[in-house]
Amino acid sequence: MAKAKKLFTIGYEQTPSRAVLDELERAGVKLLVDVRAIASSRRPGFSKSQLAAGLDERGISYLHLRGLGTPKNGREAARSGDMKALTKIYSAHLKTPQAEEEMDELASLVMKAGPVCILCFESDHKDCHRKFIAEIIHSREGVKIENLAASQF
Repeated sequence: MAKAKKLFTIGYEQTPSRAVLDELERAGVKLLVDVRAIASSRRPGFSKSQLAAGLDERGISYLHLRGLGTPKNGREAARSGDMKALTKIYSAHLKTPQAEEEMDELASLVMKAGPVCILCFESDHKDCHRKFIAEIIHSREGVKIENLAASQF
């Protein structure tokens, strides 16, 4: 019997990059998919090139799917804790051609590339748009979702 596919999610808020990389490695992740609209960060190790390099050192591939990122007004809603607004904004965003195409790409990767993790900023997946992505992939592909949490220290 084939092992059920799984999609991991992780956020890096208040977490050192080494702890995130350790958690991804521990979970057996082979591909990290960055679902931030803008793959830069003030937190050391989380800008696109630094993150990709750190992952590469651990044998983990990196892919940025910008089209699955939250539009600016959605990020503002998330920062202010307005999940109702985030849900409305992000639901509309997911209907754009780029988001639809990248969701299809992600679904395919989850089924073929094996263990895949999506990354965004918020530490709690319930406060982040990545929960919507995970729910869509779960409903489309029947994969299990596991939300990883790296140690903050």
